[in-house]
Amino acid sequence: MYDQAWLRDHLPHRGEMCLLDEVEACDGDLIRCRATSHRDPSNPLRHAGRLGIAAGIEYAAQAMAAHGAMLTPAGGRPRLGYIASVRGVELLAGRLDVAADLQVRAERISGDDQTVLYAFEVAAEDVPLLRGRATVVLRAEVAA
Repeated sequence: MYDQAWLRDHLPHRGEMCLLDEVEACDGDLIRCRATSHRDPSNPLRHAGRLGIAAGIEYAAQAMAAHGAMLTPAGGRPRLGYIASVRGVELLAGRLDVAADLQVRAERISGDDQTVLYAFEVAAEDVPLLRGRATVVLRAEVAA
């Protein structure tokens, strides 16, 4: 099982910034994760007592990082990356701090050793809250 302990060991996100709870499914192109941290009053992305819908992009980015970590060969270290751009983002709700667990999905559309294009969606109870595309640039150095 790829739970939060695994995520904390394999992602650069530490402490409360590790937003995902578990990886539910993963293959070479797709990852599905579950999150409950959006309901936590101490969520570091909260502002003025609420969690805006655009914070879902960070949840999706962490799913993309988890996907990269899961595809790293055994004994290897995942490469660091950063979001270079997000496009076609649709904000389909006003807030991310809904009652249901979040379903975070990222699908690799294309890529090479330098960049990867993902489509992402964050939903609750199979109702999309936001979706879009993100370009991830992979750095040459490995994670610390």
